[in-house]
Amino acid sequence: MDSDSPAPPDSPEPAHAGSESADPTAEVAPPPAQPAPPRRSFLRRHWLAASLAVLLGVPAIGMTAWAWLALSITYSSGKRAGYVQKISRKGWLCKTWEGTLYTDIAQGFRSDSFAFTVRNDSIAQVLEQLSGRRVAVDYEQHVGVPSSCFGETEYFVVGVTPLND
Repeated sequence: MDSDSPAPPDSPEPAHAGSESADPTAEVAPPPAQPAPPRRSFLRRHWLAASLAVLLGVPAIGMTAWAWLALSITYSSGKRAGYVQKISRKGWLCKTWEGTLYTDIAQGFRSDSFAFTVRNDSIAQVLEQLSGRRVAVDYEQHVGVPSSCFGETEYFVVGVTPLND
């Protein structure tokens, strides 16, 4: 066999370095895949909404917790007797029932006034009907209520009883 003679068709051609394979059915390895860029976290994608939620939400939750705590814990409770001088519904945005009771100490002495708030409409209606008459009111004192939306005073009337003059 001569070196100039063609190679038999069955024999594979020698592979040369740097040359592509002549076999079209040979599989070519895919190029290495590029790693996907890391996905940014939810807070990084929505930083403005998260900032607003924290700036508005934390104080709102704090005020709600403060109001709930101040209105659910009673500092003192008691009963006062006297004459209902006034009862009125007051407020621009938050309407509350505010009243004044004049307590009578003794005949001929100056009476003392007791300012109170009523949160219950039915008790306020009874106090309106008894205006000018002697009554005994049951009250609870709530110290540290955060806003005048709940009442202008810290004394909240929870019951009323008409008394004979």
